[in-house]
Amino acid sequence: MLTCRTYATLIAAATSAAIACVGTGQAAAAGGAAPSACRPANHLANIRPDQAGSGHLHYRVTLTTPKGYAACRLAGSPTVLGLTHAGVPLGVKAGRYGDQTTSVTFGPGHPVHFDIQIPNQGHHLTADQVSFTLRAPDGEIPGTSVASGALRLSAGTAIGPIRSGA
Repeated sequence: MLTCRTYATLIAAATSAAIACVGTGQAAAAGGAAPSACRPANHLANIRPDQAGSGHLHYRVTLTTPKGYAACRLAGSPTVLGLTHAGVPLGVKAGRYGDQTTSVTFGPGHPVHFDIQIPNQGHHLTADQVSFTLRAPDGEIPGTSVASGALRLSAGTAIGPIRSGA
């Protein structure tokens, strides 16, 4: 036969166990490392026209990441692996320009961008996708990121360094 005292003991024990479990779950979630925003699967990239100048067309590639990912550091110009139109490689090689040593923070609430600079002369090809590898201050980040959006390309295309902001 259970008494009031036994019920009170059981309720107190169950409540303590529930509180301990909730506290442990929250601590584990808060203590776990979030995945890096720099990994290709953890960010989005898009291409849009930017202001032309000095005989060049410019396109801005903006990278964003949602909440839940850890901020990371990026530096220099991404390495462009491919420029395509409707999935067909265009064969245009891209160089780099600008300071390759300055690093920036990328993560939730901290978008970054880089510039694609195309000489505004000669024959242009139309592209709709750029695949690239991001660079950290100590080297390339494994994996391939992809940005979509319309752009024109030609020989002499160059990629600027990653900069803060959208």
